[in-house]
Amino acid sequence: MIDDIYSAKVLRLAAETPRLGRLPDAHASSEKVSKLCGSRVIVDVKVEGDRVADFAQDVKVCALGQAAASVLGAHVVGATLGEIEGTRDAFRAMLKAGGPPPGGRFADLALLAAVRDYPARHASTLLAFEAAAEAVRAAVLQRAVSQGAVARANEGRGA
Repeated sequence: MIDDIYSAKVLRLAAETPRLGRLPDAHASSEKVSKLCGSRVIVDVKVEGDRVADFAQDVKVCALGQAAASVLGAHVVGATLGEIEGTRDAFRAMLKAGGPPPGGRFADLALLAAVRDYPARHASTLLAFEAAAEAVRAAVLQRAVSQGAVARANEGRGA
């Protein structure tokens, strides 16, 4: 029954989404849109190394997507690129293939396990994690490239 996916815990998560807004000085951003329902998430990140140092999200999604964004926003600062990508992949497998819920800092995504029975809801539920993974990967790569350029410039000056 569809009421199973809109439990009190899921609705509470959706109502308390942290880190809403935008970062004006983000290292990278990503926007993801669900073609099926029009849900949209924009994620801005700042990184230190391969870890998230700051994070903001502009979320225009259903309660399920909002609940996933809430779990993300509550625990993303300090997460590594590998953690975020691994969680995204485990979350997708949970919804689409009946895999186990993600563990670690994002274990609360288990509250959304019932969504697996509603394929039309998968895309919007996954948006925040897909956008976060893309933004963090872009920020990490961009920072690595710019730091490499600075190191090469310093080597050229004999520094």
